[in-house]
Amino acid sequence: MKALTLALLLSLPTPKLAPPLRTPTGHLAQQVRNGRWYFAASGHAVYCYGPVMMVTQAKGGLQKVATFCQGDKTIVPLKD
Repeated sequence: MKALTLALLLSLPTPKLAPPLRTPTGHLAQQVRNGRWYFAASGHAVYCYGPVMMVTQAKGGLQKVATFCQGDKTIVPLKD
């Protein structure tokens, strides 16, 4: 009886697992995420994914910044 059960279990088809979905990398990843190019106060172009905000400066004025930019930059001051 055990041999019959084992033979029956081994004869069942095994499901094939699909390969995991790959996430886009490099230039394609930038196109997938909705971002935009901005002109930074440093004179360079930066690609940012977050909203543009106004933050207060230490001197008391307001500065326009882009948020969540490419690389490790969380906030980048923008040129007006």
